[in-house]
Amino acid sequence: MSERWLGIDYGDVRIGLAVSDELAFLAHPTATLPNDGSAVASIRELVIQRKVTGIVVGIPRNMNGTFGPSAEKAKKFGEELQKQLPEQRLVFWDERLTTAEAQRVLHGVGKNTKSSRPVLDQVAAQIILQSYLDSLQLALPERELDNTDDPSGDAML
Repeated sequence: MSERWLGIDYGDVRIGLAVSDELAFLAHPTATLPNDGSAVASIRELVIQRKVTGIVVGIPRNMNGTFGPSAEKAKKFGEELQKQLPEQRLVFWDERLTTAEAQRVLHGVGKNTKSSRPVLDQVAAQIILQSYLDSLQLALPERELDNTDDPSGDAML
């Protein structure tokens, strides 16, 4: 079954996008859009063009698990997307610290803060989407490992 997902890192200034492969196994950084009022139309076009079947919107929870103003804005944006794309599945996903993780990843490959700015939000969206995709893989019963999966009898967990 073909299933492609779109991950969104919503921000007041920019919106990062990542798209999965058709197997919903790997997330790939895709685009950074300005948050200027045209983002919903651009995302709608991307969803149709890439045949996306589901959307994951990152919700930035506070470290204590509560929702702040940024989370409310992201949720409102997701709800607007749902109105424009009612046939798409919509998931809100905890995105705590994904931008910091994206900065670490980019710094690790030699990008400084200034040079990574154009792709930072895409990489954050990739991390959000990959986290969600990984949770789907872990939830598949046929993916569960037990001693019969290892010829030596040693559990891999």
